[in-house]
Amino acid sequence: MAEQINSDEPTIGRLIGDAQRDISKLVQSEIQLAKAELKVSVKAGTTGIGMFAAAGFLLLLAVIIFSIALAQLIHWNGDGLDLHWAYLIVFGVYTLLAVLLVLLGIRKVKKVKAPERAIAQAQETKAALSKS
Repeated sequence: MAEQINSDEPTIGRLIGDAQRDISKLVQSEIQLAKAELKVSVKAGTTGIGMFAAAGFLLLLAVIIFSIALAQLIHWNGDGLDLHWAYLIVFGVYTLLAVLLVLLGIRKVKKVKAPERAIAQAQETKAALSKS
């Protein structure tokens, strides 16, 4: 007698189709994980770059103020040191703010990192697929 094929048992075609679908879902999940990790890193990097830009702008202002103060010092008209010392104090405040922003920017930029979990998951997937 001829054997009947049980319709409950998977065929090779169905197994291959299921495997392709599962691999596709796995790859999509890994891509989503990488996107999520990169989003956090990009945000930290953008904040750090913004702080570097603010520090650069404040240093530019500090150079302008220092130049005016130096000109006032050289031009000293005998009325005392009040005006140019005031300019130098403003220069010092701007410089301290710029240093603070640089330090904060460095701290934020150090938080930028590669999507480690996604890379590890991809390597595990690659290893599992190469064993098959």
